[in-house]
Amino acid sequence: MYDLLVVLQVVEESIVFSSGEDIPHPMDSLFYNSAHICKHMMLEGEQIKAPSTMKQDVAQDNTNSYPKKSIPPYMKAISGSLGGIMEASCLQPIDVIKTRLQLDRSGNYKGILHCGATISQTEGVRALWKGLTPFAMHLTLKYALRMGSNAVLQSAFKDPETGKLSGHGRFLSGFGAGVLEAIIIVTPFEVVKIRLQQQRGLSPELLKYKGPVHCARMIIREEGFRGLWAGVAPTVMRNGTNQSAMFTAKNAFDVLLWKKHEGDGKVLQPWQSMISGFLAGTAGPICTGPFDVVKTRLMAQSREGGEVKYKGMIHAIRTIYAEEGLRALWKGLLPRLMRIPPGQAIMWAVADQVIGLYERRYLQVSAL
Repeated sequence: MYDLLVVLQVVEESIVFSSGEDIPHPMDSLFYNSAHICKHMMLEGEQIKAPSTMKQDVAQDNTNSYPKKSIPPYMKAISGSLGGIMEASCLQPIDVIKTRLQLDRSGNYKGILHCGATISQTEGVRALWKGLTPFAMHLTLKYALRMGSNAVLQSAFKDPETGKLSGHGRFLSGFGAGVLEAIIIVTPFEVVKIRLQQQRGLSPELLKYKGPVHCARMIIREEGFRGLWAGVAPTVMRNGTNQSAMFTAKNAFDVLLWKKHEGDGKVLQPWQSMISGFLAGTAGPICTGPFDVVKTRLMAQSREGGEVKYKGMIHAIRTIYAEEGLRALWKGLLPRLMRIPPGQAIMWAVADQVIGLYERRYLQVSAL
């Protein structure tokens, strides 16, 4: 196409009207207009470039085409959901242990290993996967919404002229994605999951909730639809802060460690994605520990009797601090650090491969 454009440009510029004639020869006009129209149609409205600069501009466009490309939000959503399934299957026991430790007010569990061993001995090994169905569904939908909404928000925050995303734009995009997932997906699913996980016993007949669907129905019947959104305020704060830090850190580690930029066609190895994801997932649990403890306490309490111990997020923080001390606000931190960074490592290992496959098959082809 470049050669043809050069020919048309030369034809257009080399039409010389007869010297001294005010009126051009009809054939000159015909050739000039034809070349002019054809060139404009091929350039699709782009500005006419001189032959000397056209080749250079085409080369620059091919060189810079990858960074200007972006992954569509639906592809980000698919990659996140697949990563969520893998994460849930691998790390559910750690989440069960974390929940039991956060709900343990009498000190029955001496630590992570003791808690896991006690659950296995008294309730069976399968009890470590209690709540797996809602947890896996929750992670699948959560990551799809998180990755997709973050991609949409990042597009909105990009500079319209340069197409670049600033640091604060990336941070706000992550926070917005965390808020959306907390309200729409995380809160109702975690209420059901926590109610199922806090039940103790081997006999299903003695358990109040027989399964996730039955649990959701019982909560709605006894507490109304609002019962499924118990603890939404600390969940919003926790997830918003987590995702803003995670997306910012993941991009920074990809660039710093692997020189990877989105849309550049480079696909990270799974172990590279796991390192970036693991490191990006460490800061959030430390910063949001109190929000996670309060969220769990608010979700676990039932309104069946009408009176509840914790009236809200601030009241819960004050009550826990007064009754159990400051360290209680970070209960379950170690199992969170054992679950979230490895979970992010697993999720990103899958998601980056899916996104990388899309980049290689579609973005590079479209750039040729």
